[in-house]
Amino acid sequence: MLRGIDVSAYQSSGYDTDGLSFVFMKATEGRSYVNPKLSAQTKRARDAGLVVGFYHFLWPGNLTAQAEYFVSKAPDRKGDILAVDWETNGEGTHPSNAEKDSFIKKLKALRPDNRVVLYCNRHFWLNVDTTSYAGDGLWIADYVSAGKPRIRAKWRFHQYTDEPVDTNVADFSSRAALKEWAHGA
Repeated sequence: MLRGIDVSAYQSSGYDTDGLSFVFMKATEGRSYVNPKLSAQTKRARDAGLVVGFYHFLWPGNLTAQAEYFVSKAPDRKGDILAVDWETNGEGTHPSNAEKDSFIKKLKALRPDNRVVLYCNRHFWLNVDTTSYAGDGLWIADYVSAGKPRIRAKWRFHQYTDEPVDTNVADFSSRAALKEWAHGA
């Protein structure tokens, strides 16, 4: 298992990279928000030689516009991973299964040289999802022992805690294997 974190504007641009193999950064949300620390957080990850990923917090509606907005703000580099964050928003709503699936497919069309994964929590995966479509891989949030999410589906990334930051593991034998997978889109 490889160790990694995910960061947003709530975290420092000088986050600790010791012992990490990957970092996901929040890039965008909806059609108007961009993480103001995105550039500095990305530089920190690249300078440390980590596998880099970017995620978009998906809102219902305007899927094509959201996908285009995301790819216009997230750096365009082969081998970076793109993720869609599918969960309940601040208004208590969430995109439908069809919207989630459509967004992932649109990202794959817009960025064919990047892997695209679905991030959601265990509740969404077990009780909201009806299609099991996760693009190139599932990034599951379930706050239990690292690498032991309580699902039966194949997963690539597991967020197992948010203390002191969102901490994840990846189901790859080495950083080289993760890089090879990420570049194989």
